[in-house]
Amino acid sequence: MYFQFSMVLNRRHISQVLVHLLFWVLFVFVSLYLFPEYHWRDNPFLQYVSILVVIVYLNHFLLLPFFVKRKWHLLYVLLFIAIAFFATLVYCYSFAQCGCTVFKCLSDYLWQSLVPLIFFSFVWMLYRFLDKQEEFEAVKLEHAEMELKFLKSQINPHVLFNNLNTIYSYALEKPAEAPDLILMLSNNLKHVLYESNEKTISLEKEIEFIDNYIKFQELRTQGVKTIKYTKSVDSFDYEIAPLLLITIIENAFKHSTLNSEISIHIEVHKAVLRFLCKNSFDPLKVSTNELKIGLKNLEKRLELIYKDNYSLKIDKSDLFQVQLNMNL
Repeated sequence: MYFQFSMVLNRRHISQVLVHLLFWVLFVFVSLYLFPEYHWRDNPFLQYVSILVVIVYLNHFLLLPFFVKRKWHLLYVLLFIAIAFFATLVYCYSFAQCGCTVFKCLSDYLWQSLVPLIFFSFVWMLYRFLDKQEEFEAVKLEHAEMELKFLKSQINPHVLFNNLNTIYSYALEKPAEAPDLILMLSNNLKHVLYESNEKTISLEKEIEFIDNYIKFQELRTQGVKTIKYTKSVDSFDYEIAPLLLITIIENAFKHSTLNSEISIHIEVHKAVLRFLCKNSFDPLKVSTNELKIGLKNLEKRLELIYKDNYSLKIDKSDLFQVQLNMNL
């Protein structure tokens, strides 16, 4: 699915290049048709085109991405007008040397600067919109696949049996705590089935889901593994894509060795989430491919949703350590 998404983007980039080439060819020929008194060789417009190309692609690759990303739309419009104005004056007085007034210059030649700038700005926004739509569809598909895989792992008979067995033992030994465990299991299944369908959910719900998951693992692995779980959250007024961190946590419990410690730390400060998970593992017993599959899927999903707003580091020297930082 990710490969198909890349192929679609490549085809779209090729079509964009063709649109650019076709426009320039038509634009030059139309301009020459409107100014037949100039010969091809000494036409000032053809000389100006080289400057115009630089201006257009500075706008295309630098100005538009910079201002749109920061949502400085009004400032960009003002800069856009200023660029078109001064570019037209450069053409009039440096290339065409018409000697006309500024008003005459703008009325006759402003279109030559405006047309390519407006056209390529529109093309940039159109393709950006199409790319965003493709990315959104890819995120939905990737999320659906991840959700299904995680749901299957949670409803896997072996996992479900272990969870129910834990509840059963508590019902016998600590009956007062059994209802809370049933509620936690119910909430986690509900979270995976329903709440995680959204593109983002509240950070509070996701943390609660992780709390319940770790609580169950603490009970199930009591006396076998030591779990060190810490968190520091300055505010729960954030949104996060669901089921991101749980992939790393699940791997830690699944592949950690017996009589070892699993360390999980979640920190949220000023809209930046820092997550660190460490566990011992036996490379002879755990397949490298088996470890990579879940993390590769996670990385693809992070790339689709958060792009340049995250960093994921994996260290497999002494411990298996995964560090994820991202802007919420």
